[in-house]
This record gives sequence, C-alpha cells and structure tokens, in this order.
Amino acid sequence: FTTFFSQLPDPAIEDQGKDYIRPILNKYAALCVRCPGYGTRTNTVVLIDSEGQVTFTERNMIDADVNQWKTSTYEFKLHS
Repeated sequence: FTTFFSQLPDPAIEDQGKDYIRPILNKYAALCVRCPGYGTRTNTVVLIDSEGQVTFTERNMIDADVNQWKTSTYEFKLHS
C-alpha cells in the first residue's frame, strides 16, 4: 500500500480540464461539507489508466477530528 496524497496535486496536470469540470463540480457536488454534527468524513479518488491499472485512494477522518486523517491506497489491474 502506498500513500499518494503527499504527491498530489501534481503541478504539471493540476489545471487540466478545470474550465470544464469546475462548473460541474460546483453545481452538483459538495466536495467538503462542514456543519455541527455532520460533514464529510471520507474522500475517495479512483484512477483508471488506459492499460486497466486502477489506483483507489481513500482518506478517512479519524474520530471526527478534521485535523486527523488516515489515507489508504490500493492498486490493482482490471481483468478483461
């Protein structure tokens, strides 16, 4: 298991597609919710390349503390 969050965002690709995707995310997705007694506790990113290699990274809040997170990354190849 490898942690990739220390390498993200990649400055070389950070802005790709932002003009297209940002309005969609702003309209349909609450990226991070913070309210008393309620909020985002997990973030998940799934990347799949053209070779079928999958990188699944999930970040989970520890004990409802917004300053403590555990990151887990799993890599595997899709079978065709």
